[in-house]
Amino acid sequence: MAMEEKDYYRILGVSREASEEEIKKSYRKIAMDHHPDRNPGNKSAEEKFKRASEAYEVLRDPEKRRIYDRYGVEGLKGTGFTGFRGFEDIFSTFGDIFEDFFGLGSTSKGRARSRPGVDLRYDLKISFLDAAFGREMEIEIPGTVVCETCQGTGAKPGTQPSACPVCRGSGQVTRSQGFFTISTTCSQCHGEGRIIPHPCKECRGMGRVRRTRKLQLKIPPGVDTGSKLRLRGEGEEGERGGTPGDLFVFIYVEPHAFFSRDGDDVHCQISVGFTQAALGDDIEVPTLSGQKALKIPRGIESGDVLRLKGEGFPRLRSSGRGDQVVQVLVRTPKDLTKRQEELLREFEQISRKKDKEEEDGWKKVLKG
Repeated sequence: MAMEEKDYYRILGVSREASEEEIKKSYRKIAMDHHPDRNPGNKSAEEKFKRASEAYEVLRDPEKRRIYDRYGVEGLKGTGFTGFRGFEDIFSTFGDIFEDFFGLGSTSKGRARSRPGVDLRYDLKISFLDAAFGREMEIEIPGTVVCETCQGTGAKPGTQPSACPVCRGSGQVTRSQGFFTISTTCSQCHGEGRIIPHPCKECRGMGRVRRTRKLQLKIPPGVDTGSKLRLRGEGEEGERGGTPGDLFVFIYVEPHAFFSRDGDDVHCQISVGFTQAALGDDIEVPTLSGQKALKIPRGIESGDVLRLKGEGFPRLRSSGRGDQVVQVLVRTPKDLTKRQEELLREFEQISRKKDKEEEDGWKKVLKG
């Protein structure tokens, strides 16, 4: 097409401030409506198709668009762009757009390339204390590895894969439809470009076999249920030299008989006698790292909580530790001896007398 003066924005039906996505969307619609295969013999449709393609080629390129906006079509001559020579030129340039129209899939040729290995998931159950202090352990990972017998070729030792007779080793089958040259994945070799006349007996031509491998895993202190560890390169091996995938280890922490967890804090309950609660006491309580002293203050009530600073879980993503939160439960004595009951009744009488004196004192104060 001659580089005559023309309004590319008007041709595509967009404003001069249109975004790249708006320009592409408009061109797609015009190209769909006026495609030569849909309008055989219609010279007007062909001309509109060509003009829209030329406009899109200019406006989709930020540099060409800048030059066009400032100097018009004349300025584009310095970029080397002179329009399209014909439909094949257009289809070659915008092949991805026309593939989207007709669902043709990729038109790229060549054999299947290397593929990265897939990621693997491993669910790991650990104890409460292992989560607190971390642990190194060995795990077994099921997966597939390159077959040692055929070295991944899939062919019986002493033989080689052959070029696919259908696609002649390209992995693609090409056919023409009007102005299109359509390439699809070869159904015979599934895009590999080769077939295996004599498959390896070990892997049955797959080039890979299932194996369970052992792996040393380091669990950091402070993990919790739902924590995820990523081990790069420990997933499935890639194909044809592709990079291996990753291994993701998902942690589940088993509950503990005495402790529970809330964030980085550890919670537990201890019981004390009512005399300890009334008089106060110094006791020892279990912690994650062993027995620790805890002071019971005088007059503590059932349900009150005390804290042991720094006796909780390590903070996984920072320094320091949480606390141990101790809830105190006051025991009511049972199966009293006769002497204990006598002492408690005496205690109760003294308490009532004391309460009566306090009550009389308040009454006097209120009466003035």
